[in-house]
Amino acid sequence: MAKEEQKTEQEGQAAEPKKGGMLKLIIIGVVALALIGGGAAAFFILKGADKKKEEVAKEQPVPGVWPMEPFIVNLADNNGERYLKVTIELEVTDKKIIEELNTLKPKLRDNILDLLTAKSYKDLVDMVGKQRLRDEILMRLNSYLTGGKITKVYFTEFVIQ
Repeated sequence: MAKEEQKTEQEGQAAEPKKGGMLKLIIIGVVALALIGGGAAAFFILKGADKKKEEVAKEQPVPGVWPMEPFIVNLADNNGERYLKVTIELEVTDKKIIEELNTLKPKLRDNILDLLTAKSYKDLVDMVGKQRLRDEILMRLNSYLTGGKITKVYFTEFVIQ
């Protein structure tokens, strides 16, 4: 009888690890399925977001930047002893407008030259003066355009001496 009880106890101990092992396998399987499902859901959500971005990009015109050659002008104060060197780039609403800008280039440069030569050192030395100059250039140049507009004026070089 003792041998039979020992056998039963050994079989019981052997059966327990199998139950525990089976439970671990089930938990691992559930976790793996959850991870795979979550990854698949994230993939489809991100793929859908990319499609929406592409659709929005197709609907909106792509802005472009039109660089201008540098301007070197004498400023209005100190009998022309001070000069300004400025390089300007214009951000436009649509790249199609760049053709129009190329056609109007002489008029645009002339207009900017007139504006710059009327400025003094005091007009341009601080951030407020530079922003005012950006706004004036923007307003003047947009008055020439018919197929779009300039949205921003960038100074990529600005030297007063």
